[in-house]
Formats: sequence, C-alpha cells, structure tokens
Amino acid sequence: MSETLENFRTEIADWIAANLPPELQGVAQSEETICWGGRNWQFTSGAQRDWLSRCHARGLTCPRWPTEYGGGGLSRAEEKILREEMDRSGAPSPLQSFGIWMLGPALLKFGTDEQKAAHLPDITAGKIRWCQGYSEPGAGSDLANVQTRAEDMGDHWLVNGSKIWTSYADKADKIFALVRTDREAPKHLGISFMLIDMEAPGVTTKPIRLISGASPFCETFFDNVKVPKEGTIVGEMNRGWDVAKYLLTHEREMIGGGGGGLLAGSTLADLMGTLDPVAAADPFIQTQAMELEVDAMAFALTMERYKDMAEAGQGVGHASAMLKYYGTELNKRRHEIVMSARGTNSLDWEDGAAATWLRTKANSIEGGTSEVMLDIIAKRVLELPSK
Repeated sequence: MSETLENFRTEIADWIAANLPPELQGVAQSEETICWGGRNWQFTSGAQRDWLSRCHARGLTCPRWPTEYGGGGLSRAEEKILREEMDRSGAPSPLQSFGIWMLGPALLKFGTDEQKAAHLPDITAGKIRWCQGYSEPGAGSDLANVQTRAEDMGDHWLVNGSKIWTSYADKADKIFALVRTDREAPKHLGISFMLIDMEAPGVTTKPIRLISGASPFCETFFDNVKVPKEGTIVGEMNRGWDVAKYLLTHEREMIGGGGGGLLAGSTLADLMGTLDPVAAADPFIQTQAMELEVDAMAFALTMERYKDMAEAGQGVGHASAMLKYYGTELNKRRHEIVMSARGTNSLDWEDGAAATWLRTKANSIEGGTSEVMLDIIAKRVLELPSK
C-alpha cells in the first residue's frame, strides 16, 4: 500500500476515534438503529444526530460522490480503507437511503447539472428520504409493462396509476418512478423516469402487512397528481428504461451486498455465541456455519473485484444479477443457520429474530426474483442458447 493511502488510513482512524459517540460504538445495524433521514425523521438519540452531522461535514455519508454535492470525493481505494476503519471501530453507518444507493448514482450519470444541484446535496445531508416506484400489480418481473401514466397537460404532467412494494413509501418525502409517457410506443419505449413529491395532492399510500407483522412495503396511489414539467424527468423523455436498467444494477448490488458481510460489528460466530449453547455446539450446525463463512468471504472478495472493474470503467452490467442472486441466497442461508442454532428459542416471536428470518425470504424476490436473475445470468452472462 502506498504511503499516501497509509497516511489516509491513519488520518481517518484518528477522525473516527475523535468523532464517534461512544454510545454508538459496536451497536449492530437494525431497523431500530439505522438512520434513514428525511423531512420527518426522528433521531433515536442526540448521538445519532451528532454522528450524521459530523460525517456529513466530512463528506462521509457519500464518500465517493463529488465534494460539490456534499460527498467526500474519495477514491475507490480510500473508500475501502474508510469502510475497513469504520468496521474496525464498530462505527455504524451514519446514513442509509435509497437516495444514496439508487437515485444518486442515476442522477450522477443521467441528471442535468440543475437536477444534481437540486437533489444530491439534500441526499448527502439526509434531508430528503426517497422511495422507489417501479413495480405495479401487473408489472413485477415484467417491469416494462408499467401502466402508471403521465399525461402532458401543457404546463404540467398529470399522473394516474399505482405502484406496489414501494418500500417505506409512507415515510418517504419523494419518489422516483417509472411512468408511461407514450402509450402507443412498444412497452420498453414510451417510459420516462420521473421525480414526484410524495406530499403532492393525490398521492396516497397504504402499508402492506407482512407475515412477520411488520409493514415496510406499501401500495402507492396516484390520482390526478400534478407534477411540474421543470426538472422532473431524468434522462431523455420516453427513454426512462435506460435509467431504470442502470439503477437496477445498483439496486441488485445493494441487495446482494448484504450477503458479503454480516451485521455491522458481528460475525456469525458472534451471533451464534449468544444463542442456545447446545444447539450452537451441534457439529452439523457448526459445519454449516463454517461453510457459510468461507462462502461469504469469497463473495466479499468477488464484490471487491467487480467494484475495481467498475472503477476501471469496465462496468458491472448483467453481472449484477449474479451478485444479487448469490448474495441474497447467502443471507437466507445465514439466517437459517441462526434459527437452527437458536433451538426452541426460534419459536419466540418477541425478540425479532423470527421476524428477521421471515424478512430474508423477500431477498430473493425484491430487486428481481432469483428465477429472473438466473435467466439473466444464463442468457446475458454465460450466453447459453435459449433452446
């Protein structure tokens, strides 16, 4: 490693040590501890607020983004060092959001200078919380079949339709959505990528109660919603499919990335050590756990390799389907092992472990089902014949 990178490691380690609130150190990331930000976000503590503020001022909420938008302007190598030092220090992520994971990269590639300036600084600061409006009741895996339409009314768009599985739509401030702006064009054409304020009249949400009892997903309805013309279409009119495909590669990497590492500050051994000692000591469960650890480390290295390729301008492309598929299957395996190691404690619904296990079942559905991912891998990555 170069002297410059070693100096950066020392610098960032010292910064974390000086700025990380002690009460946040080593706290595992969960639905209760994640900072999502947004207009109506309620911080869990003053420490969470301070950590976000300090990290944002240092550009660490979006370390790779340009500094003019509130990012850190770090190189790929520096970002990796930052992540390593955050993990080593037991520091939680200061901010997580669909704006960071998905919309931001799409805006950086397809957005105008005005759109970048209008939205990216609010994302890095955690001021605006975005949700994603892709799937519809009749357009899931066949996403290009979206029927939510935006009619040109001269000085504004009039949007009607509905979306489903819009994660946290009831808590979001804005939504990036696929809408049909040309109803006569072939289904992959005539779609535009639109930014809509969730507080606009005519936008309503309805949480979907899951088997776990939680309601992270929502139905979202647009009834004669007026959307301004200026700055609300990202990319070219009727070419939203280009933006959608690019964003999906980031979504799949984000979802699949959960398989390459365990909860922040924890290993599978750490988690199992807190569970039923008899079940956790079972040789069969221990073998499964060790196999998972090896596979997870191999997957993490594969993720790093593809990130390096992306940094070199080679892109990830259809390989994101491979990363998404394998990462989500790893995450499901992980929680299956934990539930087995819990023994009869797995029947306890109160501590949230069972609900988390159930939630992992959605990993192989959201962002594209495992079956669709395997089809993409076969056709686009391996280039196998269709017959």
